[in-house]
Amino acid sequence: MTDELRQLALECLLISDPLEKVKQTQLLYPRWQAGELSLSGDKIAVPDVPGLPDKPELVEARDLPRRRNSADTGNATLIHAITHIEFNAINLALDAVARFEGMPEQFYSDWARVAFEESQHFVLLREHLVTLGYDYGDFPAHSGMWDMARKTHHDCLTRMALVPRVLEARGLDVTPKMMNKLRGGGEHRAVEILTIILEEEIGHVKIGTHWFNYLCEQRGVDPFVTFKDLLDNYFSGQLRGPFNHEARKLADFTDAEMDLLEGKNS
Repeated sequence: MTDELRQLALECLLISDPLEKVKQTQLLYPRWQAGELSLSGDKIAVPDVPGLPDKPELVEARDLPRRRNSADTGNATLIHAITHIEFNAINLALDAVARFEGMPEQFYSDWARVAFEESQHFVLLREHLVTLGYDYGDFPAHSGMWDMARKTHHDCLTRMALVPRVLEARGLDVTPKMMNKLRGGGEHRAVEILTIILEEEIGHVKIGTHWFNYLCEQRGVDPFVTFKDLLDNYFSGQLRGPFNHEARKLADFTDAEMDLLEGKNS
């Protein structure tokens, strides 16, 4: 049995059963904090795809049935979709720890903590889903977040720019609206959970911002120009608003970056 952080992160990443993945991930960060684990600077062979359960069925986003409240499912399909996002987020944080060698120790500590917190989010959402009569895997889901992660496997800077600061930051934008919808439907426990998640996700995006800026400085490139170029290359320069300015500023987006997202200086 290894006592090395990045190898253990890989082992967690490759677990297919969601509950076992969560269990092992939640052991990882406390062991790291307690000084029980070493840190390797070696390159680790990380597969393109993490361990995934048989369910949910993964389909293209355009093929997902529209999430409508109904007498049968209520808000369960929406809560399931958020649960799936958190499952992906566990894998993304673990992958960052395992895949990218040569970063400062704090990088691995940060992403191990993110994996731990994302696993807590998953548990909260899944437990609430069970109270509604469903479980994770009962509805189809899409793999968009991991599809983008695969496109960034080659480069840590690109990963930091596009996964935390684009895909995960989207959660900062849409969560308040989801909370209003759930509140209107009497889903007060779901709103409580999303309040916790939103606060912690701001911190996760901020970590992505920090390491993106760090890597830009290391490589002698301008962060704004680099971010713009990556948006142009991977998203044709267009991201759909509206954007949660308050949350994104707390996650250290600059005014120029916010103007870029709004199409004001493109």
